[in-house]
Amino acid sequence: MECREEPEGPGVHPSFLCASFNQDTTSLSVGTKTGYRLFSVTVVDKMDCIHEGVECPDVYIVERLFSSSLVVVVSLSMPRRMNVYHFKKGTEICNYSYSNNILSIKLNRQRLVVCLEESIYIHNIKDMKLLKTLLNTPINPSGLIALSNDNGNSYLAYPGSATMGEITVYDTTSLNTITLIQAHDSPLAALTFNTTGTKLASASEKGTVIRVFSIPEGQKLFEFRRGMKRYVSISSLSFSADAQFLCAASNTETVHIFKLEQHSPSRDEESPTWSAYVGKMFTAASTYLPAQVSDMMNQDRAFATVRLNMFGLKNICGLTTIQKLPRLLVASSDGYLYIYNVDPQDGGECVLVQKHRLFDSGEEEVEQKDEEKADDVLPQPAGQSYAATVALPSNPPSATTLLGYSEDGGAQKGEVIPEHEFAEGPVCLDDENEFPPVCKPE
Repeated sequence: MECREEPEGPGVHPSFLCASFNQDTTSLSVGTKTGYRLFSVTVVDKMDCIHEGVECPDVYIVERLFSSSLVVVVSLSMPRRMNVYHFKKGTEICNYSYSNNILSIKLNRQRLVVCLEESIYIHNIKDMKLLKTLLNTPINPSGLIALSNDNGNSYLAYPGSATMGEITVYDTTSLNTITLIQAHDSPLAALTFNTTGTKLASASEKGTVIRVFSIPEGQKLFEFRRGMKRYVSISSLSFSADAQFLCAASNTETVHIFKLEQHSPSRDEESPTWSAYVGKMFTAASTYLPAQVSDMMNQDRAFATVRLNMFGLKNICGLTTIQKLPRLLVASSDGYLYIYNVDPQDGGECVLVQKHRLFDSGEEEVEQKDEEKADDVLPQPAGQSYAATVALPSNPPSATTLLGYSEDGGAQKGEVIPEHEFAEGPVCLDDENEFPPVCKPE
C-alpha cells in the first residue's frame, strides 16, 4: 500500500514524494520535500496531522508500525540509509546503511524487511538484529514486496522472476521458502496479503487480471478481470479487514473493488432466471473454446468502482471501517485523500463523502532551491568491502562492529546492534517505555 511519484508529472503536488497506509489503515504516512507527515484517518470529517517530521528532507519512503510511535524513513539525500525514529519522543532509535539504494521497506510486529534491487534484508524488529539476507534475488527495480501482518503468519512475498509473474513466499519466522506460485505470464506489478496472512493477491505489469491465492498452499482461489481494452499500471492492492473485498488502484481514473465470494451452483438451480440460464450456457460453451477465451469468460468483474477526476497519477487505496461504515480511502499524488462510501450489499458506484488536503494551501509552490538539494548527495565511500557496507550502522564501524556478520548475510549470535545517543546500551524495542504498545484508534 505504497506509491512513489516524481514531483515533475502533471497534476502531481510539488511537495509530494510518497504515501503509504499503516498495517490496519488507521494512519496515512506522506513523504514530502521537507520531511514526512503522519495523519490519523479514523474519522471522516477531519484528518488530523499527528506528527510532522523534519529530521531529513526529500523523504521517499516512510512506514509507520500500526499506531505506535515507531516510524521508518529513507531520504533521497541518503538513499542507502534507513532511519528508525520514535517520533513522539523526537529521538532516533537507530540507523542502518546498505550496499545499494533502498527501494522499499515493510514491517510488522515481528519483522522489518528492507528491499534492494537484488537483495532483501530481514531484521528482528524487537532488537533490529539482522536475521537473514536473501542475496541474488531476481532483479526487482521497483522494490516490490509484501509482508503479512499476522503474528502467527509472518510471510514475505517477492518476485521469483524478472521476466515472468512468479511469486516466492518466504516465512520470516522459520527463515525458509514455503512456496513458489506461477501467478502470471508477465512480470509482477503489485502484491498484498490479507490481514491474517492466509490470502495473497497479485497483479502483473499488464494490469488486466488480478488473482488471489491461498497461503501457504499457493492454490488459486479467485481471478478478477480489471479490464480488457488496455494495459494499465496497477499501483496498489488492498484487502478489507475481513478479506471479503479487494480493491485495486492504477494510473487510470478508475478504482475497482472486487468481492471474494464463491458462487454456489445450487443457488442458480433454485432460481432459474434468464441470466442464470445464459450463465450456464457460457460456462458450457467455455469448455470448447481456447484456454485464453475460456479463462476470460470465467473471470469475475468488479463489484464496485470509483471514478476519479484525475488520470495518469499513482494512487494508493485502502479498505477500512470508519465510524462503523465500510469506506474506501484513496491517497493521490495530487495532494489529497479521498474517502468514499462502499455499499457492501449491492456495490456499484461508490459515493465520495469527503476530500482532505495533505498539504496546506501555502505549500502549493516549492522553491527551486529545494529541488537542487538532490544534487548535493554525498558519494558513498569507495573501497569498502561488502561486509563493511551491508546492513551495518552508518557511523564509522569499529573492529567489534564487524563481528557477527557473514558474507552469506545470515545473523550470528553476539552481533553488535546499533546504539543511539539516547541509550546506554543496545536499543530494546520490546521495552514498553521505548516501544509503546499499539494504541487503539481515536
